[in-house]
Amino acid sequence: MSKLVDLYPYIRDNGTIKLLVLKRAADVIYAEQWRMVGGKVNKGESHVEAARRELKEETGLKPERFWTVPSLNQFYDHHSDAIRQIPAFAAEVDPNKEIELNHEHVDYIWISEVEIESYISWPEQARLMKLIATIITNNEIIDEWLI
Repeated sequence: MSKLVDLYPYIRDNGTIKLLVLKRAADVIYAEQWRMVGGKVNKGESHVEAARRELKEETGLKPERFWTVPSLNQFYDHHSDAIRQIPAFAAEVDPNKEIELNHEHVDYIWISEVEIESYISWPEQARLMKLIATIITNNEIIDEWLI
């Protein structure tokens, strides 16, 4: 079973936190769903390295501030009959940088916390996005989380 990673890019926009969501292409897994950045951890790669790589591959962006979220994305995978526990990371990115989508995605949008439920159908991903927005808004990122 492959190891996975989730990454939640965000910007600060006039005092509001905006999270980046990407619309999956019709011919890839999770077709036409709005999702965060994520993917598989390659052999010999750490979860941290995979999160940075996936951000670059899927958006062309580099993190200005990069941290581990103090929670996991958890769900049951019926294909492998296993409970998946996926580390989550957050990355503040430059709001002026152009997004360069790879072949897996057809669109993107920056959403506020109140818009999460309208775009994200996976409960754990929506929960993590709300947690990230709350942590940033309350200025609660602690040094131990920073990468």
